[in-house]
Amino acid sequence: MKICEREGKRLSGKVAIITGAGKGIGRGIARVFASEGATVIIADLDEQAGRATAADLANTGGTVDFVLTDVRRQASCEAAVAAVIESYGRVDVLVSNAGIYPQAFLHEMTEADWDGIFEINVKGMFFMVTAVLPQMRQRRSGRIVLTSSVTGPVTGYPGWAHYGATKAAMLGFMRSAALEVAAEGVTINAVMPGNIMTEGMEGMGQDYIETLAASIPMKRLGEPEDVGYAMLFLASDEARYITGQTLVVDGGQLLPEGVGAVG
Repeated sequence: MKICEREGKRLSGKVAIITGAGKGIGRGIARVFASEGATVIIADLDEQAGRATAADLANTGGTVDFVLTDVRRQASCEAAVAAVIESYGRVDVLVSNAGIYPQAFLHEMTEADWDGIFEINVKGMFFMVTAVLPQMRQRRSGRIVLTSSVTGPVTGYPGWAHYGATKAAMLGFMRSAALEVAAEGVTINAVMPGNIMTEGMEGMGQDYIETLAASIPMKRLGEPEDVGYAMLFLASDEARYITGQTLVVDGGQLLPEGVGAVG
């Protein structure tokens, strides 16, 4: 069997779509992918943030483009993918990252709260995955990486029952979907971030951030690029024999047996 040979950057010549990459974790993923030679397409509904990120990352020397995408609408997802294929010939990598995490406790959660978060986090993932799959299956090559979370699949937190449900749903989808395309050269995996320092996290306040950091063995929150490097591995040829799997990026937060185990 031929061993993967690395020459130059790990994503050189690859075309990658990253949803929700205008800011936060998605922006960090885009930065890592661009630095590793990928042509990065930022697919976001926030046109101002998306174009600003594209312009910023393009200054690093990479090819970075923006496509307006509303992941809640299947037609928008399909149009975005079609536009990328028309411009760049193919899609090698999809990072389905777009997601929201509004807090809502059970006694106040509405049907609209529930439907709204599933519409973006789960249905949006489904729309993007099914949009890229036809050409990946035809080319018998492709990498799909989902941004799940430790919240839901492994842990829970008051006020995020609906959010946790979406992130667990993503993993259920991933495992069965990965089986359907495994023989066609397409892999589907997920990264499960812990607490990452994003604009949304900053809005929670310094006291909240410090409390979280105290529960993490590394004593700090992660950076968006920390998630990006995990995504990079799963998007690369080095992960060609890995599918239907998850990778936790949490600074060791899930490890302690109890409060006393965190020094």
